Order: sequence, then C-alpha cells, then structure tokens
Amino acid sequence: MSAASRVRKTLTSRTASLVAVVIALLWTTPSFGLLLSSFRPEDDIKSTGWWTFFGNPQLTLENYQQVLFGTSSSSGQLASFLVNSIVITIPSVLFPLAIASFAAYALAWLPFKGRDWIYIGIFALQVVPLQMALVPLLSFFSQGVEVFGLQVLPAWELGETGRFVQVWVAHTCFALPLGVFLLHNFMSELPGELMEAARVDGATHGQIIRRVVLPLVAPALATFAIFQFLWVWNDLLVGLIFAGGTAESAPMTVRLAQMAGTKGNEWQRLTSGAFVSVIIPLVVFLSMQRYFVRGLLAGSVKG
Repeated sequence: MSAASRVRKTLTSRTASLVAVVIALLWTTPSFGLLLSSFRPEDDIKSTGWWTFFGNPQLTLENYQQVLFGTSSSSGQLASFLVNSIVITIPSVLFPLAIASFAAYALAWLPFKGRDWIYIGIFALQVVPLQMALVPLLSFFSQGVEVFGLQVLPAWELGETGRFVQVWVAHTCFALPLGVFLLHNFMSELPGELMEAARVDGATHGQIIRRVVLPLVAPALATFAIFQFLWVWNDLLVGLIFAGGTAESAPMTVRLAQMAGTKGNEWQRLTSGAFVSVIIPLVVFLSMQRYFVRGLLAGSVKG
C-alpha cells in the first residue's frame, strides 16, 4: 500500500471523522453562543450566560435595531458605516483584480527585457510590512510627489468624499504584489499552444486575455477576490488612517473598535454589531466557495 493510500485510509476512518466533528463543535460553540446572545434581551445578557437561554428562551431584535439605526451615540449607528464598508470594499477588490490580471499576463506571456527582474521585485514586495508604506502614502496624498524639487504629482484635495479614493488606492497598492504573484503562477501554467493558436487566428492581446486566459484562470481570480474582500472588509488600520473615524467615510471596523473601547453600559450591542459585520463576508464566501476550493487545489493533482 502506497503512502498516499495509507494517509487517505486514515483520514477517512471513523476515528478521524469523530475527531473532525469534535473539533468543529469546539470551534463553533463560542460563535454560536455569541450569535445567541445577540438576540437575547439586554437584561438577560448582562445577568446570565448564553447557555441559560435554553431554560428561559427569550428572543428580541432590539439589539440589531439599536446597533443599526439607534439615535444615541452609544447605540452604534452602524447602518452608515456598513454602507461605507461596501463602498470601500468593492472597488478595493475590483481595481487590484483588474490591474493584477493585466500585469500577470504581461509577465507570463509578453517577452521583454528585464521581465524576470520585475517579477522578482514584485514577489519581494510581499515581505514589506504594510506599516512601512503608510507614511509615504500619507505624504503622497497630503503633499504630492517631488523629485529633485520638481512637483511631479500635486497634493490631493478631494474633501471628505475623497477619503474613499485614498483608501481605494492604499488597498490596491497593498494587494498588487500578492495578486500579481498568484495570477502569474496560474497564467504561466497555461498551454503555450493555446496562445499560439489565438495569435495565428489574429487575436490581439486584449482578445486573448478576455476570451482565453480569464475563463481558464477563473478559480484563481475567485481565490484572490475572496482573500482581498475579506482583508479589506476586516481591515481597521488602513480604514482608520486614510478614511478617518467619521460616519461619512469610515468603515464599520472603525465604529466597532470605538464601541469596544467605550466605557459605558451598552456593551451588549457588540454581539449584534459583530454579526452585522460578518453576514456579508459570509454570503460572499459561501457564494464563491466552489471557485475558492478549485483555486486552492489547482495543480495539486495530475491526471
């Protein structure tokens, strides 16, 4: 019996299945308790544990109503921050996805001098900590770019709504190294005969990308899109620095952090606020799960 067969037999045994079920229960129990608490009345949350719900079941939507549309400063008022998160996240996913696709195709199939060095440089950028780029980006937005005293790019004066543009640019810059690296690995594995046949038929590079490359690397695109969506949606540092902390431009993570740091008696609304922030990423992941799995497993099995 080969090593792969022995591993497969072990992982499909009843003992392995039982262990997997136990781990899943231990992993999901705290999340289930948090979800249950988000529907419990305020007095019950503050006086008893979530497990007491089964002896005295009481449910209410008051926590969600207050955390989304409450009028007091301690209520959360997450509705506007939720819209901001959507406005920030969708372009922050689409922009690097488009740019990385074109860059990966060029690095994989367009021969030009220095191509390998450019790819190595992009790969090396993945090890640069995000925090190191914050100050240069802030300087770029506030002061513009000067080279030897010459103003190459002016300072950005876009007002409050312009903060969205700043966050889009920041997230795009931070996502490109991983996006180019991931998509390049997929595109470079495509059969060269496909590209050659498309060129013989008179297809341009744009037509090759649109009709040949992108359909074949759809799992990789979905994988990168999910990673980027989850990263941007859950990001606090970039959103706090470039979008500020106001309801006009700040994402929901900023408001949740403010609620968590408030020394008040409204902490029970953190449970409902947490699940408000979870629902959209959960829907996105479940809707693209099959592409995500295909993207992770592509190339791992031959034949």
